[in-house]
This record gives sequence, C-alpha cells and structure tokens, in this order.
Amino acid sequence: MSARARAAIVGIGQTPFTRGTPHSTLELHLLAGLEALADAGLTAEDVDGVMPNELAGTVAEDFILNLGVPGLAFSSTIRTGGASFASAIQSAALAIEGGVATTVLLVAGRRGYSSQRVSRTSEGAIAPHPVMRQVDEFERPFGNTVASQWFAHAARRHMHEFGTTSEDFGRIAVACRKHANQNPRALMYEKTMTLEQHQASPLIADPLRLLDCSLESDGATAIVMTSLERARDLRKRPVSLLGYGEGHGFPPTSITHKRDMTRIEGLEIAARRAFGRAGLRPSDIDCAQLYDGFTWVVLASLEAVGFCGHGEGGAFVRDGRIELGGALPINTSGGLLSEGHCSGANLVSEAVRQLRREVEPARQVPDCETVLVTAEGDFHEGAAVILGVER
Repeated sequence: MSARARAAIVGIGQTPFTRGTPHSTLELHLLAGLEALADAGLTAEDVDGVMPNELAGTVAEDFILNLGVPGLAFSSTIRTGGASFASAIQSAALAIEGGVATTVLLVAGRRGYSSQRVSRTSEGAIAPHPVMRQVDEFERPFGNTVASQWFAHAARRHMHEFGTTSEDFGRIAVACRKHANQNPRALMYEKTMTLEQHQASPLIADPLRLLDCSLESDGATAIVMTSLERARDLRKRPVSLLGYGEGHGFPPTSITHKRDMTRIEGLEIAARRAFGRAGLRPSDIDCAQLYDGFTWVVLASLEAVGFCGHGEGGAFVRDGRIELGGALPINTSGGLLSEGHCSGANLVSEAVRQLRREVEPARQVPDCETVLVTAEGDFHEGAAVILGVER
C-alpha cells in the first residue's frame, strides 16, 4: 500500500447497459449516483462535492438540484474526451486531499445508442469548435471527420511500421468478448465471438472493422470518493487511490500535425506520473482496465504504460496473455468493446469490483490487489489511475 494514498473509492453504481432506454441522460446519471451512494452507505446529504460529465449533456446545476445536495462545497467538470472520467478522479482526489471537499460523487454515461452522438451540420459530422481548427483546415475537407477514421490512420501506421496485423486487433476484441460472456451486466453477455468472425466483420474505416469498435449503448456509472481515513469506517472495503496522472499530447486534436501517430503521447505522460506517484512499476499490476474505444487504443495503451515496448503490442496480445488466466488480464468486464460504452467509467467500477472480490468467480483475477485503469480522449489526451487495497 502506497504511503501516499489519501483518497479512496467507497461506492460504485451502474445502470444496466441497453440499446434503447426511456430515461434521459440526467435520469441515467441520477440512477447511477443514487446506487453508488447506497453502495457506500451514504445519502445525498453526505455529499459536498459533485463532478457530473457535462459532455454527455448533464449540466452540473441540474444534477445537483435533482439529486438534492444541500451542502455543496465543490463542483467541477472535466473536458478531455474519453479521458474525462479518469481525469475527474484526479481532480476529486486533489479536492479531498486539499480539504476542499470530504465526499465527492462522480458520474458519467449517456444515451449513446438512443441519441445522436455527433452534430449533423452543413460543416460535416462534427460541429465547428475553436479547438478543432486544425481539423477544419487540414482534415475535414478530405472527409476525415469522425473518430473511427482518426484511429484507423493510427492503426494503419502501426501496422506499416511494426508489422502489427488485423488479427492482433482481433485478439483484443475476442479477449474482451470472452470476459463479457462471463459478465451478466454486459451487453454482449450471450453473444460469443471468434477471431474468424472478427475478420469477417465489415470494414468501418480500413483497417478497423465493426468488431474493432466500441458499443453504442445507453447507460451510466458513478463512484463515491472520500478520504482513506473516513473510508475505513464505511460499509465496504475501501479501494485506495494509489496513483493518478493526466497527460496531454501536442497538438491536442489534429492527426496531421501529430509527431508520432503510433503513440498515445498523453497516456505515456499520464502513466509515468501515476506510477511515480504510487511508487510502483508496470510489473506490480495484477490486471488492467484499458480504455478500448477501438482495439488499436488498447494495443497502443499497452505500449504507452510500459507493459511492452513501443511497437511490441501486437506480439504482446498473442497467446492469450491478455485473457483471464493469462499474464495480464485486461478489461475483465468486457470493456467498452463488449460490456458497454460509458466513457470509460465502467472500467473504474470493474477495477473496484475486482479489488473487492465482488465479480463472478469465473472472471475474478486471483490475488488481485493492484489495478491500473487508463483512459484516452480525442486522440491525444491521457489519464491513468492506479487502485489498490490494503493487504
């Protein structure tokens, strides 16, 4: 246990993942938030810090009003794309460690299947925004406007430089699906996948296939954080925040100006900071929950955090190494690829369940005491969180 650990996760909540929901995004956030509070043995009156995900359309004031938080001392939102939730954990920890708040509720999720994910405008698939200026000038005119296209460029470059294959991406998808088949909460719980089926799935943006892409789904996840000292007096075994880090590549969005398309620079920075703060190394990690918006992101994340060298991700995922029972089980819930897309928040809740020994026996990682969670957003942003339990 890191001597620096001063904040902990004490409650988790998660709505079912569905494809079609009668609930608004706000309602999904509230349902997950209330479940997380109940899991911790707390109520809204115990909360003095709130971090909802405004990227999904929930305004902080609306969430606070409907949840009924009477004594708010801290409210903040983070906008780093898919890295937002993991980055928010860092901000919540700093607020707790600095005495700004004692109990912080974080929530993320959306109507990802039932609502449009992107703006449909005359400008293209993504509405104009100042931070997208380089995309507007150098990429949009050529039809390069959506995430699957951005990551397809990166995947192809990785294949070109290092001999990575589509089958390597498929092995990641199959591993996540096998884990989802052991997880009753997963959208793909009853739908198996083989490598042959992956290879036969249609191309979305060459070389990425349909089964290389995360699931469009409806759902939300929430966690409750407090000080480690207070956590020891609450209902569940506290999960300590051993290390955290955030990193930002440059430039923040454009791929045409990216220094090395085969790397996730922001995650490399974030992982170094998280491991340094925890006083740990990649070899100390028992399992990893890696952001998997696309299979290439998982492969590049394995390299970025130091589980293997740059360019070695393809070889690393072979021979069952990343499956349950392998040397480094990843995304043991099925992840965004096979459990559901919740902006990476469900990776955090899965890490907590693994550490609490609350998952189904078939997917419990033996002697799991330290878990790494990563997140990646907008192609260049990165965040890493290391969680653990007291021995």
